[in-house]
Amino acid sequence: MRILETRSAPNPRRVRIFLAEKGIVVPFEELDLMKGALKTPEFTKLNKFQRVPVLVLDDGTAISETMAICRYFEELHPTPALMGTGAQQCAMVEMWNRHMELGLMFAVASAFRHGHPAMAQLEVPQIKEWAEANKPKALAIVAMLNEELGTHQFVAGDSFSVADITAMVAIDFMRPARIARPEGLKNLERWYAEVSARPSAKA
Repeated sequence: MRILETRSAPNPRRVRIFLAEKGIVVPFEELDLMKGALKTPEFTKLNKFQRVPVLVLDDGTAISETMAICRYFEELHPTPALMGTGAQQCAMVEMWNRHMELGLMFAVASAFRHGHPAMAQLEVPQIKEWAEANKPKALAIVAMLNEELGTHQFVAGDSFSVADITAMVAIDFMRPARIARPEGLKNLERWYAEVSARPSAKA
């Protein structure tokens, strides 16, 4: 098996961190999205949405979408559990990961894709107003997350999970998206220092 990625993109990083937390080694194959590598007929056969990452199994099965790939490996290697254990915890992890993915990550990615000059050739049409509209949305979710982290150690509770991975990657992606992280959010700063210090964060 192998994973197709563009290393600088945030979603492949989420998979790399997930695998590093589990101690799973999978070969990665680099594709340059800026040079149109995701637009080729060969890649489009693997993922019609032309996005990375894509996990290609030994039998040729292609699994796209970050969480689908993570779920595949969670089922094969259930410990350490990064998607929860038991009905309640699994639901909480799913809930918070969705908040971080569809809320924070989406807003940050929209600001980047529609606001960064380098993305103009890929995001057509590139709508600058949409980029600016998403910046305060991202900041509002960061503030909400700061408040939530005052009640438990990690995003979805007292255990590190995929929700922390999504949140950390989204917050790191705020920098290229040109969204300044607010100062003085003590709970967020405590959590960010902890998760960024984990060896997997460098994957």
